[in-house]
Amino acid sequence: MKGQFLSISLCIGALLAPTSAFAQAIAIGDAEAGADVYRRECASCHQIGEGATHRIGPHLNHIFDRGAASHDDFRYSGALERQGRDGLTWDLRRLHAYIENPRALVSGTRMSYRGLKDEERRSDLIAYLRVFSDQPQNIPEAAPTALRPEIELSPEILAIVGDVEYGEYLSQECATCHQRSGANEGIPGIVGWPEEDFVVAMHAYKEKLRPHEVMQTIAARLGEEEIAALAAYFAELDE
Repeated sequence: MKGQFLSISLCIGALLAPTSAFAQAIAIGDAEAGADVYRRECASCHQIGEGATHRIGPHLNHIFDRGAASHDDFRYSGALERQGRDGLTWDLRRLHAYIENPRALVSGTRMSYRGLKDEERRSDLIAYLRVFSDQPQNIPEAAPTALRPEIELSPEILAIVGDVEYGEYLSQECATCHQRSGANEGIPGIVGWPEEDFVVAMHAYKEKLRPHEVMQTIAARLGEEEIAALAAYFAELDE
């Protein structure tokens, strides 16, 4: 095992040599430390390595650059299947976002895991997962900006108190697809979302991190106050 991690380290060192494309690249994390994070955080539901099979969750071999919900022999949540159809791919940035807060990236996922907030431990875990992907030495190291959470929002944006009445007015466009009853019939329900999760999701669409052209277009038209208002309105509907 130590030899395997040594070869990974050598590959990382080669990738970190200055090049025009990756002069600012940094290592993902410590794969050996990530093995311990995996045992503590993931092993009860997921298998990885030789002979890995699906358990409560799908096995995690070859996770890098795999499309979301792409194992034909595993039953995923409808939410993750929709994201997969929309083009969600498990690259480094999206793995970070999903492991940090699964429901913020994929609303309605069945994965009960609450998320790993510690960025260093998350990076180590992803470095470990990378060991079991195809030719990991050929997967580019992340530019520093790719190691952020799903979306970085300032405390000022997250502190905006949404105007519920304004949110109700704005929600008319949302209600053409999303039902105010909270029903989920082919379209994810958004009633009762925690306000911060709603705000994070809309800003992720705004920056085109979440893949869905219609939502990206809608989010692009919304300002910070408008997003906060919608978040407040849909959160209140569940009360």
